[in-house]
Amino acid sequence: MRILWLLLGCCALVAAVLGAVLPLVPTTPFLLVGVFAFSRSSPRLEAWLLRHRHFGPPIEAWRRHGAISRRAKVVALATMLATPVVSLLLGVATGIILLQCAVLAAAATFVVTRPERGPPPRPGD
Repeated sequence: MRILWLLLGCCALVAAVLGAVLPLVPTTPFLLVGVFAFSRSSPRLEAWLLRHRHFGPPIEAWRRHGAISRRAKVVALATMLATPVVSLLLGVATGIILLQCAVLAAAATFVVTRPERGPPPRPGD
């Protein structure tokens, strides 16, 4: 089972790296899947991901506060808006586009309602 978790973590990490450079591929959800899988298969890879200069902060923000940065929200929402537009331009069936819109509206609601940062530090922290 550990091998399957490791493979899932590696696949998710590859997808996250692609998401960092490709405009329509999300990064953070794949990072969260990756760190989850690595936590069950490789504590060393989990620790590396958590300490990573670019990938660590969004994972920590999510783990500690369920927070999504403003930049990540903007990118996610722009991608969600672009998806049905691209589908329309590609001639995808109307029913599929309506289904996309419904699912993306639910996802957008979730993203928008997450905090952008954790609670302020308490005095003395």
